Amino acid sequence: MKIAAAAYPLERLPDWAAYDAKVSAWVADAAGQGADLLVFPEYGAMELASLGGAAVAADLEASLTEVARHTDAMAALFARVAAAHDVHVLAPSAPVAAGAGRPVNRAVLYGPHGMIGHQDKQIMTRFEREEWHIAPGTGLTLFDTALGRIGVLICYDAEFPLLARALVEAGAQILLVPSATDSYAGYTRVRVGAMARALENQCVVVQSPTVGAAAWCEAMDMNVGAAAIYGPPDHGFPEDGILAQTRLNLPGWAVAEVSLAAVEHVRRAGGVLNHLHWAEQPARLVHGVKHADGAVSA
Repeated sequence: MKIAAAAYPLERLPDWAAYDAKVSAWVADAAGQGADLLVFPEYGAMELASLGGAAVAADLEASLTEVARHTDAMAALFARVAAAHDVHVLAPSAPVAAGAGRPVNRAVLYGPHGMIGHQDKQIMTRFEREEWHIAPGTGLTLFDTALGRIGVLICYDAEFPLLARALVEAGAQILLVPSATDSYAGYTRVRVGAMARALENQCVVVQSPTVGAAAWCEAMDMNVGAAAIYGPPDHGFPEDGILAQTRLNLPGWAVAEVSLAAVEHVRRAGGVLNHLHWAEQPARLVHGVKHADGAVSA
């Protein structure tokens, strides 16, 4: 299959029709390059805050409410474009009302036949905890699709190896990492996490970031990143683990051919067998960690 990861710029939109046209053009572009699975970034839907006007887009709480207001319209749009191009699409994540509490950060996966399911972000960054007050999700989901078994780790979640491992042990072959970071350091943390998850689990990891300035949006005023598709640096994959990558901060698609047979092969017969040998770790720790003075930390 071919996978496409978006380096996606946020734009001030005059109306819903402009957003529909933008999304339709981006999906058509990736599908025209032969992509079967398209990945959009974390909080990529925050550009919809501009539909509420300048004052709304400049206010954190008001912008969350405005974007959440378009949840149903987004669902209809992405279901339509996925069907029209016979592709799977992870839509840009958005704040979504979750019961009577605070919104969650939700990414929804669509296939040619409609919505497949959603994944809420599990672990909040400081910004989400202290300023946005976004609520964490309640668990991980494995999507068993016609393309393969897919898991989603939204941005910061990719920096926690046990989340990825839980998905891989459930059967995931591909991990999607939509991200949004406002500094090179932040982007690097997610990129390094994504590449480490590909190494540890001998799987494909797809990072899709927001890119560029959006001074009109208080929540997303600066965005730094490059889209990429990673694999384990081992047999059947590039030596640096990078199957495709866009240039830093430039909008566009990173597109790569991905073989799930290669994933299964490297897990069985790679130069190293991280996926297989993961289970050996607890036995190495059963006696704790010894210090030079003879003390042992449990």
